[in-house]
Amino acid sequence: MKNSLKTNRPLVLASVILAMFLAAIEATIVSTAMPAIAADLEDFSLYSWVFSAYLLMNAVTVLIYGKLSDLFGRKPIIVFGIIIFMLGSILCGFATSMEMLIAFRFLQGAGAGAVMPIASTIVGDIYTKEERAKIQGYLSSVWGISAITGPALGGLIVEYLSWHYVFWINIPLGILAIMGIVLFLHEDITKKKHIIDYQGAVLLLISISTLMFVLVEGGVHYEWTSWQIITLSIVCLTATVLFFFQEKRAYEPMLPLDIWNNRSIVIANITALTTGAMLIGISSFLPAFVQGVMERTPIVAGFTLTTMSIGWPIAATFAGQMLLKIGYRKTAVLGGLGLLIGSSIFVTLTAEAGPVIAAVGSFFIGVGMGLTTTAFIVSIQTAVSWQRRGVATASFMFMRTIGSTIGAALLGGILNSRLYQHIASSNEVNSANLNLDATTVLLDAQRRSALPIELKQLLQEGLSIALHNVYVVVGIFALVSMVVIFLLPKSEESDNQSNQLKQTRTS
Repeated sequence: MKNSLKTNRPLVLASVILAMFLAAIEATIVSTAMPAIAADLEDFSLYSWVFSAYLLMNAVTVLIYGKLSDLFGRKPIIVFGIIIFMLGSILCGFATSMEMLIAFRFLQGAGAGAVMPIASTIVGDIYTKEERAKIQGYLSSVWGISAITGPALGGLIVEYLSWHYVFWINIPLGILAIMGIVLFLHEDITKKKHIIDYQGAVLLLISISTLMFVLVEGGVHYEWTSWQIITLSIVCLTATVLFFFQEKRAYEPMLPLDIWNNRSIVIANITALTTGAMLIGISSFLPAFVQGVMERTPIVAGFTLTTMSIGWPIAATFAGQMLLKIGYRKTAVLGGLGLLIGSSIFVTLTAEAGPVIAAVGSFFIGVGMGLTTTAFIVSIQTAVSWQRRGVATASFMFMRTIGSTIGAALLGGILNSRLYQHIASSNEVNSANLNLDATTVLLDAQRRSALPIELKQLLQEGLSIALHNVYVVVGIFALVSMVVIFLLPKSEESDNQSNQLKQTRTS
């Protein structure tokens, strides 16, 4: 594609940022509202599936959208994705059961899969290498900005309106993003014959969905040794192997395996996987801890996530400058350190510590995400040619989404399993009259205050223990991320890429 002279870069950038904000805010605003949603729909056992459904369809469609954007252009595909996302948002707001909400979140995720990778690719298309480091810093900060408005806005909406509006607020934002992209982005498309890897998409869907079911339901509704879990595990393993061979023989594979020959891309994508799991673990379950265990309001719960935005945009903004001065590796290492500090705070978090300590942990997670995300995206886009930029960028987004998908399922499974064990082992309450859904009472201030003290303490103790286990796993992901980041080339590849940016700036 060649850029048309009629393309208005500042307005296209603003529209792209708005589109990215639309998808990014969905994570934080829904996370804050989820305690209220679970309490209203009275189903806590499906809590994590609200996130998993959205992330699953996002992961499956992201690479397909990348291929379609090469065939039909970036503009029609991202507009189509935003429309599907808005339709899913409208339906989510009308959901009357957790099952309906999960079904509509699948639709939302199918639309969101087009937004992030194509938005980043558009920026890669219309900006030069020297400009890209700075602009990608802006795009990375979108996640931070969404963390400012998402939790606070979600808390206000839940407290003064209704949780339904956390979905409906997407509509005006989506319309503005579509208008800006349609009016100001003009493309010259060189049409080629493309073959979409539908077999790969189906195999990926089977692999990831069965894996999520096993992680969420194993040890809770089904024993780990049950025939259902064993069968699904075999299906997952088989689909994964078939997906690998399908990608090797496909004419235009959904996930080209040869891009993994580049060491920087491999490390970036593995780190995207682990940090994606970390991010969903913090954003999904911290509000439940603050509201259910600390007994604070939705607004306070939102505040503990909001501070992530203070670290994220600041770090992302400085990351663009740091890449040119100290290189990709050192920038990413500093980001990994931020993730370690933040996760350590959550591992040691207690009800007595209060929401301020939780907010500090969120801040350091934001710093880590801002530095690592910016460093890796610019590194990837610099390491490949324009012809591979779309699929390389999509692979990074794909791996982070897969990480969030697996993280939501794994951490949700740990949460449910530990809660179930705690309730089942209690001698104070008849387990036949108490199940996982009883935890939703803790998330509603009026219903919580009406609980007998012994029962409230039992439920809060169970939720606290379960969430502690969740954050221990988050800490392990942070440690793995740091180890992988240290495997980045010390001077050769990273510094060469940094020098390329410097030379482009001075030429």
